[in-house]
Amino acid sequence: MKEKLLSICTSVLTALAVLTGSIAVPLLVRPFYWLHIKPFGLERTGLTAEQIRQAYDGVMDFCLGLRDTFSAGVLPFSAEGASHFADVRRLFLLDLVVLGISLAALLLLWIYRRHQAVELHRFRGRGSAFWGCVGLGAAFLVIGAAAAVDFDRAFTVFHTLFFPGKDNWLFDPYYDPVILLLPQEFFRNCAILILAVLLITCAMLMLRDKRKR
Repeated sequence: MKEKLLSICTSVLTALAVLTGSIAVPLLVRPFYWLHIKPFGLERTGLTAEQIRQAYDGVMDFCLGLRDTFSAGVLPFSAEGASHFADVRRLFLLDLVVLGISLAALLLLWIYRRHQAVELHRFRGRGSAFWGCVGLGAAFLVIGAAAAVDFDRAFTVFHTLFFPGKDNWLFDPYYDPVILLLPQEFFRNCAILILAVLLITCAMLMLRDKRKR
């Protein structure tokens, strides 16, 4: 029974680590945004590429907890706009906290198993990481397919679910021109990157698992 419980916990923690780690990639790899500046024609807003990067860095520094006050570089912003990024900050930090906790828990489980010489139960001959990745990968293939059919609808559903009862994510470019630097196509590409990293990581972990009878 202990081996089965540990295996289930490892599956869940593996899925959480892969999910939150995949989400963290576009949050932490800022050059991914910078690569969009010229293709998206963001300099048409009247800002230089450097000013655009500074505006993005200011937003991300706040959302990642690297600064206490909101900033969008040289751009003005409204109280409503800043409040939405405060909501975003909570989600970003939650993702990073869950990532850290899940990785730490996996490490502690590994140390415990080594110390106690405990072997994880293999359901149908497969390891815990395999099943965690099967469930996570299957779920996000469905989500990805649904988003690909109608990303606009998926974008709205996402904000309705994660910012319930709020409409401060509906920016007015006049008061919050930073939204002109964050077109919906960029968020679509972030979603594609997250899905790609997630599926590739799941595939690698699944391929590492060797079936045992």
